[in-house]
This record gives sequence, structure tokens and C-alpha cells, in this order.
Amino acid sequence: MRSAETQGSRRSRAESPWALPTALSEPGAERAGAPAVPRCGRAALENVAGDYISPFHDIPLRVDSTETLFNMVVEVPRWTNAKMEIATKEPLNPIKQDTKDGKLRYVANVFPHKGYIWNYGALPQTWEDPCRKDNSTDCCGDNDPIDVCEIGSKVLSCGEVIRVKILGILALIDQGETDWKIIAINVNDPEASKFHDIDDVKKYKPGYLEATLNWLRFYKVPEGKPENQFAFNGEFKNKAFALEVIKSTHECWKALLMKKCDGGAINCTNVQVCDSPFHCTQEEARSIVELVSSSLNKESNEEDTEQVWHFLGK
Repeated sequence: MRSAETQGSRRSRAESPWALPTALSEPGAERAGAPAVPRCGRAALENVAGDYISPFHDIPLRVDSTETLFNMVVEVPRWTNAKMEIATKEPLNPIKQDTKDGKLRYVANVFPHKGYIWNYGALPQTWEDPCRKDNSTDCCGDNDPIDVCEIGSKVLSCGEVIRVKILGILALIDQGETDWKIIAINVNDPEASKFHDIDDVKKYKPGYLEATLNWLRFYKVPEGKPENQFAFNGEFKNKAFALEVIKSTHECWKALLMKKCDGGAINCTNVQVCDSPFHCTQEEARSIVELVSSSLNKESNEEDTEQVWHFLGK
């Protein structure tokens, strides 16, 4: 498997080789200066060589061997509402908008917030195993890559891959499943040098962690669902704790890719993990993307443009 450092040897260390505009709406789309807006709520990903990849399996978790920087796949830009996510059950795991009852899904605006309050995404090559009970939460995983809330000052784009510093973690319990939320900051953020651990978020961005807790607690309430719950009474754990969780979910992902556990409906097709039984060639990957692209015109691209604020009672 090619490492991020190898592929990025001709670029500066501050620039991720995966961060070149990689979100494409369809095969043959022109690669421009920013990730494309996914057509029909879907985006296939390419690396800088123009090869199709899986954002779940083919992007390295760690930037280098020091284990201080990690790659993050941006799914949802800050202040937007579309529930974009890595499609874990589809070949090559494109980023696509979630649907329910045939309709595209959007997160509600809960006063005083507009959409997501961070750049939201996931750490590649991690998996929260739904059959493995977490010792600290006593709940099994949610069957997804581990989520990331990036707190930097820039509004990023869907499909971007950035390098982040890990600061801490929050344990959301969603319908009895552990749904970890990593708190991180873009290494290229102007203030990134100030942030080393979770206490720095409290110091330099006062109120942000409290807002994060409230956002995650209430965001499903407008849909008629109950408030979300948290392990550790909603306490944010520090960087060291977060790194242990990341390590554990990375090991679970390895077992998944090597077919050492039951992944259920998870699609493990990849082009970079050569010793995985799910490895495919680039020609096969391109055929997968072209097959999906041919059906895009049949999908609905209607947007729910209604933007309202929900005021929740105490």
C-alpha cells in the first residue's frame, strides 16, 4: 500500500497528497480547483494520480510514522445541512447524501445553530465494530468509520482530505451504540499551533465544546426522536484517550479488510490494500464508478430548500 508520504514526496509536508480536489460527480468530469458539488448527492473520489479510491479503505489513517497527524475525510462542510456520508455498503464507498423513505436527508437547524457547527467527517481506515463491546462505554460500535468534528476556522469542502491534530473525544450513545466523536483541528489552520489537547479548546475557543455537546444532544429532536445520551456524563476525554480509541478502531478495520471478522453488509472493495482479499485493480475500480455513473440520471436531485429554526423548550 502506498503511504501518504510516498505519494506526497513532491509536495510539501503541509499539503496532503489526498487533498487535491478529489470529489468528482462522474467519470471524466473536469478536475478543477475545488472539490466538485456531488451530482445527485454522490461523489466518487480520486487520488492525485487520477486513480479511483475508496475514502474508507484506501486513504492512510496516519500521515506519517510519528502518529501525531491523521488524515480526515470531510463529508459535511460547516454550516451546511445535507447529511453527506461515506457510503460504507457501496463499492469504493463514495460520499453520498443519506436518504430516508426515498428522500434526501438534511440536519435540522436547532437555534442558535445553522447546520453542522464544525467541518464533519471521518478518519479513514477505522471501523466501530458493531459486534465488539467497548470496555469504557459498555456498548458496541455503530458500524461506521470513527467521526471527526474539525474545529478550525476554515469552511472546508465535501470530499477534501486534510491532515488533522487530534485533541480529544466524546462518547455519544446512539440507540445503544457507541458513536465516538473525535475533536480535531486542521494542521493548516492559522491557530493550529495553539492546540495540543482538549483543554486548549476550552482555553482558546470558549463555549465550543459546550455547543458541541448541546448540538449532538438535540439535533435529532426536531425529527421526533429523543435526546441523544453520552457516556462519562458528557465529559470530553483528552488526546491520549482519543488516540487509544483510534488505535482500537484501526485494528478493527484491519480485521475487517483481512476478512477476520464478519463485516455484514460493509463493502470492503479497495485498490490500495494489496494483501486484502477485497483488493481490486484500477481497471475494475473504474468500471465500478462508470456503472454507478450510468444510473445517476435516474436518481432524484430534488432539494428540500426549506430553512427553519427549531426552538426547543428547556
